[in-house]
Amino acid sequence: MKPFFMLAICMAFSVPLFAQPKAEIVVLNAKIWTMDADHPQAQAMACADGRILEVGQDPQMQRYIGPSTRVLRLQGKRVLPGFIDNHVHFVSGGFQLLGLDLRPARTPDEFIRLIRDRAEKNPGAWVTGGDWDHENWPDAPLPRKEWIDAVTAQTPVFVARFDGHMGLANSLALRLAGITRNTADPAGGEIVRDPSTGEPTGILKDEAMTVVYQLVPDATAQEREQAALAALNEAKKYGVTSLQDLSSAEDVAVYQKLRQTGLLTARINCRLPISEIDAVLRTGISSGLGDEWIRIGGLKAFADGSLGSSTALFYQPYEQDPNTYGLASDVLLDGRLEKWILSADRHRLQVSTHAIGDSANGRVLDFYAQCAQNNEPSDRRHRIEHAQHLAPADLSRFAELGVIAAVHPYHLIDDGRWAAKRIGQARCRQAYPIRSLLDHGAKVSFGTDWTVAPLNPLWGLYAAVTRRTLDGKNPDGWIPEQKITLPEAIRCYTVNSAFCTYEEHIKGCLKPGYLADWVVLSEDIINLDPVRLWDVKVEMTVVGGKVVYAMQSEETGR
Repeated sequence: MKPFFMLAICMAFSVPLFAQPKAEIVVLNAKIWTMDADHPQAQAMACADGRILEVGQDPQMQRYIGPSTRVLRLQGKRVLPGFIDNHVHFVSGGFQLLGLDLRPARTPDEFIRLIRDRAEKNPGAWVTGGDWDHENWPDAPLPRKEWIDAVTAQTPVFVARFDGHMGLANSLALRLAGITRNTADPAGGEIVRDPSTGEPTGILKDEAMTVVYQLVPDATAQEREQAALAALNEAKKYGVTSLQDLSSAEDVAVYQKLRQTGLLTARINCRLPISEIDAVLRTGISSGLGDEWIRIGGLKAFADGSLGSSTALFYQPYEQDPNTYGLASDVLLDGRLEKWILSADRHRLQVSTHAIGDSANGRVLDFYAQCAQNNEPSDRRHRIEHAQHLAPADLSRFAELGVIAAVHPYHLIDDGRWAAKRIGQARCRQAYPIRSLLDHGAKVSFGTDWTVAPLNPLWGLYAAVTRRTLDGKNPDGWIPEQKITLPEAIRCYTVNSAFCTYEEHIKGCLKPGYLADWVVLSEDIINLDPVRLWDVKVEMTVVGGKVVYAMQSEETGR
């Protein structure tokens, strides 16, 4: 029996009890910034089944390499977790890529020409989109219907400013909408009128835009799918692996179809309009429903407009127009917003509320405080989208109430060119107070608000770290005391954005068990002059362990 026993022992030790898993993709010779506080730096990484197996040094990864493993030898390139954009209008962004783009217009004449050319391509069909910015024009005049009436007489036009809070309608669109000099301003909106004649100029703000938008034909499912694909191509180019989208039910259906057909290359957290809360509650949906690819993130609300449109709600009047404090949204004015937020909180639905002016931010914080006072304790993680202008007394309330400041730093290097015209230089000291929010213990997350701003996260990092305005007039930074460090900015774009969606246990870091979402950069941004962040490119984007974008072919082999 003894020889047989010894043979059995030898056989047992010659075959591993558990076979070593082989990776689908292995990264070697990289500079990996993991965002894992326990192991912040690494050289190599192995991934399989969409997850990270191990992060460490090159020799550790050899055991994961099999005949079918894709090996990326990155020659010292910097690797970061995939960027998580906390606020996008994704399908709208796709339509903008495919449609009329008025951003390049640097004069009213260019603005008119671009609209004329679009109208001539499909006479009689609605001309929409645009994303114009009058601050780019000499003396920054708002456009008027008279500019475009002559070239669009038979074509209805409604083109929005890039912030989405005002737009220009031509005379035909106004006539179709029934808007005349006698039409009253709707609650939460404004029909801008000529001061001498009282006639509408064609500029409609916030809720006044709704009347015209209701006339624009809805996009087909196929058109939405094409727009979503265009948007996904844009996202992968910039290393955006997860998106927190302001979605419609139609958008969610498109994302589901793209996933089923294998075309979804970014993870999407969908937030539905808070006006649909009753329908959402009837379905029993709560925040987090879904999986690692598509989730319902909660509800989105509006408290005010934008600074660029002079509709952000402030405690003090605008410098440019002392007759206005901005515009509260209609649902803030009539009490529905407060009611909806309290109801959503009671049903475990996360709420994201747009607030830009200091008064709007204060009111929303008050509503979130009521949630904590009146409803049962829970891990709420309610958000304020933008948190752009804050009263000093409100800085500490974010941490006290557990409210996330969902900030979009690119806006600050844009707004910094002209914000003082709207509210004065002194009040601008409270604009985009990112440093102060962090110092007060707030959870700050980053995104772009695309298409209001470009989708490129590296430009967001540049903005947060340098605060150099786009006009080059603030080389040391606009309100430089509010600069933050690059590690802080990257955390806001990864770890903290994952926290926004209750997913900090699976994304935002590169560590075993987490989703294999990461990017390779053209420069080592950790050791780079922050000013040069503007020129850094994403060379590769990986989602779920699959390379979805590669700027150039990488060296591979075993």
